Amino acid sequence: MSLHIPFDNSYARLPAGFFAAQAPVPVRAPSLIAFNHALAEELQIRGVDDPDLALLLSGNGVPAGASPLAQNYAGHQFGQFNPQLGDGRAVLLGEVVDRNGQRRDIQLKGSGPTPFARRGDGRSWLGPVLREYVVSEAMHALGVPTTRALAATRTGEEVIRERPLPGAVLTRVAASHIRVGTFQAFAARQDYDSLQTLFDYTQGRHYPEAHTPADMLGEVCDRQTRLVAQWMSLGFIHGVMNTDNCTLSGETIDYGPCAFLDAYHSEKRFSSIDRFGRYAYAAQADIILWNMAQLATALVPLVGDEDKAIKDFTEIIHASADTLRAEWTRRFAAKLGISEPETGDGALISDLLGLMQSGGSDFTNTFRALAEGDARDQIADRDGFDAWHARWRERIAGEPEAEALMQRSSPVLIPRNHRIEEMIAASVSGDDALFHRLNAALARPFEAVADYEDLRRPPTKQEEVTATFCGT
Repeated sequence: MSLHIPFDNSYARLPAGFFAAQAPVPVRAPSLIAFNHALAEELQIRGVDDPDLALLLSGNGVPAGASPLAQNYAGHQFGQFNPQLGDGRAVLLGEVVDRNGQRRDIQLKGSGPTPFARRGDGRSWLGPVLREYVVSEAMHALGVPTTRALAATRTGEEVIRERPLPGAVLTRVAASHIRVGTFQAFAARQDYDSLQTLFDYTQGRHYPEAHTPADMLGEVCDRQTRLVAQWMSLGFIHGVMNTDNCTLSGETIDYGPCAFLDAYHSEKRFSSIDRFGRYAYAAQADIILWNMAQLATALVPLVGDEDKAIKDFTEIIHASADTLRAEWTRRFAAKLGISEPETGDGALISDLLGLMQSGGSDFTNTFRALAEGDARDQIADRDGFDAWHARWRERIAGEPEAEALMQRSSPVLIPRNHRIEEMIAASVSGDDALFHRLNAALARPFEAVADYEDLRRPPTKQEEVTATFCGT
């Protein structure tokens, strides 16, 4: 066997209560759909031409040096606390230190049931695997902190959802899989020794300069609020911002019912399980603060003076709201060619969004058209746009790099929902050409490439995706 993954598995050295040792469950007939060679190089993986690669990345073998385990965590799901979640269908093979000195997890997702499976089958069908592969890699190309996709593998087996569907396994890479819900699990059980161990481990792995719980909370809040502002600047809707889907590393994780805006609306939601819009587009700004408050609550027992901890943590959460607003303004101002936002720029941004919402303008295409010189055709209210446009031109008169800034901030291509569904349908039928084409196109999201011009088109009414699903 020539495959070499340089494992160094620190999480597996934590106490047993942090995880359950669990090997992946073999599948019938694994075959490789895609392997991310560039990411493998970053991870210093060698021997990727190994004929057993598909076997090892589907669970039919354990690579040398791996310490497979399922992580234990809890979490708030749509506001309701569940004290026992955990990796129900994922196995952490181990960690590597990449060529930049960063420690990163390698996980198999859809690799069979674990002790945390809660009567689930532990498997994934092909659609969610391909969606996560395409969207996570697209997010990386857009500059968004995110988990990555190393491989996608067919299992040669069917899984039963509403109907029999082809099974698949995703090999996912993350800075870590430590979640807000990981802290909540130990806090809820009042297992404060384990909570302290988790804090020490997370601090050493992600926040070496944060020496107190307050320090680390502030750093996590900063990363997460900036992340959500970046999502919103791209029209991205996560769809299921439960605390178990919120990482301490500040990466986007778990691309279940995620979607990108087509026609702009601040209250847009896609997730079929988000019946009341808890995780709708604009609501994400409030929800991330709520999630950070749950992390703060879990950290309180680590501070000797509880009253002081609550006071300090509350101030951090309130300050994070200001950080989020400032980052939101900065990112949307950049989409208008404004390098340093000033008082009044928030109104300029909001007024354009109002024009877009009232006429159902395409989010991505409107901002890119503005960057390319003419967005008037994107706005239904032409007179309203003309008045706004005059204000905007006056505002950017002193911005010599406006056009370049706008083109760096507003992508040409995003993973449009109808294209993702089209790709999944083709792959279910055995044709992966659209999957590979999307990956190639979305690797260059800020470039206008003639061969991919069709991917800029919004959906027709018949193609419009109105609901997205978790896939579990």
